[in-house]
Amino acid sequence: MSYSFTNTETQAFTLTHAKYLASKVAADLKRMQRFYNYPSDADIAEYEAEIAEFLKKGYLKEVSYGFKRGDDYIEPTLRYTAKDLAGASGIDDDPGKIRPDANVAGATFYSFMSYTDAYFRLTENERETFRGTLPFKRGGAATPGISGYMSSDRSYTSGGKSLDRSSLKSY
Repeated sequence: MSYSFTNTETQAFTLTHAKYLASKVAADLKRMQRFYNYPSDADIAEYEAEIAEFLKKGYLKEVSYGFKRGDDYIEPTLRYTAKDLAGASGIDDDPGKIRPDANVAGATFYSFMSYTDAYFRLTENERETFRGTLPFKRGGAATPGISGYMSSDRSYTSGGKSLDRSSLKSY
């Protein structure tokens, strides 16, 4: 006689999961603020609210926060890539490990976001309605280059989704 057992678990990604992931990004940005005076507390709160909404709807592909000199990001810059874990478990690291002594003289703080195909499948009316729920409006811009290379260093996971973080490193 033989027996078999199957267990299936389904987890819905909720606003609570999205806010949890967004809080990890906010903690990283707070650390960046501590070392470099940017972004402001108000900006961090807006970025946190924005990323939570994009994650909840499945519209976030990638977002970067950091310092830009000319057309290129410089160190310290953080890039977060949203991923669906497709039932796999992921690592949920603690935020942190922001380099404290990078040269940001002459640079400005900048953020750039790219969207998923799901966002672009929305009608213009649907996109406008969604953008109306956000704390601020982003303008269109070319994707900034990078001065150095991106190094994957953290992963934040909740509700079957992850934000994989990469930090820009100088050559």
